Amino acid sequence: MSVLSFQCEHRYCGGFHLDVAFDVSHRFTALFGPSGSGKTSVLNMVAGFLRPQQGTIVLKGRTLLNTVQRVSLLPEKRSVGFVFQDSLLFPHRTVEGNLRYGQHRHNRRGHSSDFSRVVDVLEIGPLLRRFPRNLSGGERQRVALGRALLSEPELLLMDEPLASLDAPLRDRVLTYLERAVAEWNIPTLFVTHAEGEVRRAAQWVVLLQAGHVVGAGTPDQVLGLAASRLAPDATR
Repeated sequence: MSVLSFQCEHRYCGGFHLDVAFDVSHRFTALFGPSGSGKTSVLNMVAGFLRPQQGTIVLKGRTLLNTVQRVSLLPEKRSVGFVFQDSLLFPHRTVEGNLRYGQHRHNRRGHSSDFSRVVDVLEIGPLLRRFPRNLSGGERQRVALGRALLSEPELLLMDEPLASLDAPLRDRVLTYLERAVAEWNIPTLFVTHAEGEVRRAAQWVVLLQAGHVVGAGTPDQVLGLAASRLAPDATR
């Protein structure tokens, strides 16, 4: 059964035309492709940050968007967690304050066991009293992931959260991500243009190019297709 059904079309003023349809039925699905292929636009549409001109988005049988029926749920009503590339933590809140924000937005006050479990799995207990300015890039991404998990999302969206990290740190943060996704069994849609991240983490891959789906399948299938279809630097 499909967790997420996505079918949207949108034409930007600059001429870029996005026309994408795919289903998510695996725990970890990667949106893969070169920069400018429409990956982040898809995530923003699922999250409700961008409304396409035409389309439908259904999450676990619940309609998030149907432009024909004029249904478009607000982002806070979609039960979707979002981890951005630059983490977007609140600079005036401590790590604990950022984490608690995820709980409070979803009326999760008092569920200390969930809070403790997230802190333990992501190993961020020693960071709770720090502010984001005092964290490394990897620590900020772990906190951002924790905040998203504490909102109890039905779907986790991640927009190249490892892109700004060096290779050793990227590997460590990806380990935490894999651990968290497995622990809470949350379907995850992960945007990347890094082949290594796809091979390691993804169960299913949707390949985008120039605003269209040009392939879908297992990592081996799609990466082989990408090598033949895309420019030499597209999978770097």
